[in-house]
Parts: sequence; C-alpha cells; structure tokens
Amino acid sequence: MRRAVRWLIACVALVLPAAQAQAQTCKGTLYLTIDTGWMNHAEHIARTLSKHNVKATFFLANEKTFRGDYSLDASWADFWKARVAEGHTFGTHTWHHGYFRGDLKNGRTRYVHMNGTRHEFDQAAMCGELDRVESVFEKLTGRKLERLWRAPGGITTPLSTQFAKACGYSHVKWAQAGFLGDELPSENYPNALLLKNALRDIRDGDILVMHLGIRSRKEAWAPAVFDPLLEGLKARGFCFDTLKSPA
Repeated sequence: MRRAVRWLIACVALVLPAAQAQAQTCKGTLYLTIDTGWMNHAEHIARTLSKHNVKATFFLANEKTFRGDYSLDASWADFWKARVAEGHTFGTHTWHHGYFRGDLKNGRTRYVHMNGTRHEFDQAAMCGELDRVESVFEKLTGRKLERLWRAPGGITTPLSTQFAKACGYSHVKWAQAGFLGDELPSENYPNALLLKNALRDIRDGDILVMHLGIRSRKEAWAPAVFDPLLEGLKARGFCFDTLKSPA
C-alpha cells in the first residue's frame, strides 16, 4: 500500500511541473472560428488544426461546395464525423447562408438568399432556419450544436438577434483584428500582408474568423497562411479554446 502511494506521489511530481510549464507559456487565449464556405481547403485546414493540436468552433451552413454538392450533404458526413471526434465544437450559420437586410414594420425581418430569393422571417421561421442546421448535423454525426449562431457576413438586425435569442441562440461575431481576410480580394490583400497584420494585431481574448475555402479569392489563403499563422500565434504564447453555449 505504501509502495503504491509513493508511486502515485512520484507520478504527480512528474506531471505537475509539465502542466505548470504549459500554463506558464500560455500568455493569452484565442478562439478560432471557421465558417463553411466553398470547402475546397477543408481537408488541408483539418490537417493543419491536427498538426498544431488546435481546436476550433465551426459555424455551419448548407453551402454549395467546389464538388458541386452542399456542405451538409451526406457526402460530407465523414469529414464532419472526424471533426467531432477531434473535439471541435459547432454552431449554426443559418441553413441557406442568406443575409439579413433589415427589419419590417410588420414585425418580421428580411432574409435574402444568395440567389436573390427573399423571405420575411417571424419568430418561428427564424428558429426553423437556425435549428435545421442542428437537425441535419445531428443526423450526420450524432452531435448537437452549441447554442451559438453567426449571421452570414456578421450582419444582424435588432429583430434577427431578438428572434434568435428567443430560439435559444447567442450571436457570435469576431474581433476586429480577428478578421483574417481570407474572403478579401487577393489583388488588394495579398497573403503576406494578411499574415503580417494578424501576427501583429491579434490580442488575448480575440475571436478569429476564417472559412473552409473562398471561391472568389484568386490567391488561395489557407494553403499559404494558415500553418504559419498558427505557428506564429503559438510562438507569441497564445493558447486556443473553443466557444461553448452560454451557461
């Protein structure tokens, strides 16, 4: 019995310095969030997250992908199951990835799809748009979402946030420095500039935002920037954590 106790004490003595050293090197916490997007760099981004042991919060919409399918189709089930197994967290980005374009006098909010289709959302319609993502994702992976949502483009209206809150969702935007710029035109915002700005400006507590691929950007961002970005932020002493549902 005494031998077992001595062995346990010795193990704790070995583990504690390592844990303390890790805590001492963490000079701040960042929250990496990733929206679905074009999905053409999804696998590369997943490998890079794994390489750096970084956990992210994914915001999911059923967006058309470079393969001609949609990001929440059954054809993407294995990808999402793998991310669940790795310990990432997930929120809703609305089902159709439409944009909120103002509140109406009839007590509804205008929601416009990428193809121009317009809807007027009341409370029930808003809940349906947000909840549909969880319903499909749970069927694909067995995992529920955090009670978090992000409006496409980060654009909300007073009624859309009020409706979403009544549906049980808190809105998540990003820090100014956390806008990583992968959706900006590369002619004006080359990769080297975006990387330099992020490594210089990001601060403790910032929420970062990026995508699993952007169709319109000519100079691909993730293959060139994502790995050195994580490496540089960790070199500055930052740790990463996921976003969770409000208590």
